[in-house]
Amino acid sequence: MLTTFTAESIIKYMTEKILERFIRYAKITTTSDMHKDVCPSTECQWELLNLLKSELESFGVKDIVLNEYGYLIARLEANTDNDLPVIGFMAHVDTSSDVSGTDVKPQIHRNYNGEVIQLKDGVVIDPSSDECLAKYVGGTIITSDGTTLLGADDKAGVAEIMSAVEYLINNPDIPHGEIEIIFTPDEETGKGMDRFPLEILKSVFCYTMDGGEEGEIETECFNAYQVKVKFEGKVIHLGSARGKLVNAVTMASAFVNMIPQNESPEATDGRFGYYCPLEMKAELGAAELIILLRDFELPEINRRIESLKKLGLAVEALFEGGKVSIEEGKQYLNMREHMDKVPEGIDYLVKASKAAGVEPVSEIIRGGTDGSRLSEMGIPTPNVFTGGHNFHSKNEWAVLGTMEKSCKTIINIVKLWAGAEL
Repeated sequence: MLTTFTAESIIKYMTEKILERFIRYAKITTTSDMHKDVCPSTECQWELLNLLKSELESFGVKDIVLNEYGYLIARLEANTDNDLPVIGFMAHVDTSSDVSGTDVKPQIHRNYNGEVIQLKDGVVIDPSSDECLAKYVGGTIITSDGTTLLGADDKAGVAEIMSAVEYLINNPDIPHGEIEIIFTPDEETGKGMDRFPLEILKSVFCYTMDGGEEGEIETECFNAYQVKVKFEGKVIHLGSARGKLVNAVTMASAFVNMIPQNESPEATDGRFGYYCPLEMKAELGAAELIILLRDFELPEINRRIESLKKLGLAVEALFEGGKVSIEEGKQYLNMREHMDKVPEGIDYLVKASKAAGVEPVSEIIRGGTDGSRLSEMGIPTPNVFTGGHNFHSKNEWAVLGTMEKSCKTIINIVKLWAGAEL
């Protein structure tokens, strides 16, 4: 048991704890599935959720709920008589389906030499094009073997939270109020908070450990909508199709080709939003297209929805007899307007990061997190760096040193909310 909170002791403690945990969690398949309406969307997520519950129990945490929808909420009791606010730390257990997350084989590159990292199937991580990598020469880099993603999004955050909780329990001299530990399923599907049991949460402020590069603090994210476009054609034998057939495959293809390419994910960055045709299912008589809309400003989302409706009318005019229907739905909203409700939450995060040896940098998220949804529900939840890079790809990598600093930031936040000095 560690009893002295020094830079040297915490680094020594966290290095192997975080690495061991992260490797063990990354090997567990937790890919979610956006096409399923059950929660969790995949059975495999239960393995990690149950493991986390068991580990928390082994730490001595008594107040743990893992409900039927896969939300794991545990509470670390306050160790001081002071009346302190309840705060939370959150991460998600699922990984993206964009790249296989099955049979992940993490590779540990100790004392990284600054050269190209060669993985299987011709996958390379090159510091000449991946500029962040060059900053960590001499450090420990973790990758997959090149055949899968790594899963740092968000198993790095899970490992950091779990290591911080264990450290706090093993060091009762560190004062803290009640702390909620929250692990969620299905974040990658955009549905991860649809059944979240908000009524049992006590936190006045929460931190999502789901960011990337060292020092990034994110208090603003995209507004996100999903649009479902359905195409109804007219089917007849192809031998007598002239003037009678309305091909839904062709209708859907024409629609996609009308979407402005200069407003696509591959053509935008910074504060510019986009349309993203994500998936198409099509046959002669019917087709369905899923389009993601993203922007930091809601009027721009509404503009794109109206543009898609006009494209639908244009396709109907081009394909006489065909029908196009459009249905839009909100996924999450920009969390920026909620941050000022509890201003000390961000102040403590900045101070905690600096005390962990990190220079905080305010960034926008060209995406969203469960924290976006929780902020919308009334609990401000900024996103905090975890040390992962190139999420959702075979080129994904994580920095162990940054993961240590992220874990130390969590502990520093806890101390600040308790009124303790760093």
